Amino acid sequence: MAAKISVKGKEMAAIYHWLTEKEYNHFADSDIKWNFQKYLINEKGELVNMFLSGVKPDSPEVIAAIEK
Repeated sequence: MAAKISVKGKEMAAIYHWLTEKEYNHFADSDIKWNFQKYLINEKGELVNMFLSGVKPDSPEVIAAIEK
């Protein structure tokens, strides 16, 4: 099971440092804006895209990014 973790601030979990900082993910800097923000990671473990919470998981842009 999962435990509650911090996604912002001094107590930010390491995974969110990686997801939000270009220095680590080599893709882009981003901020966590709201719940359900989506990060797309390819089969090599590389961050390849990010979608804000307003973008639905089945939206054409998400589907297109997955099918690349």
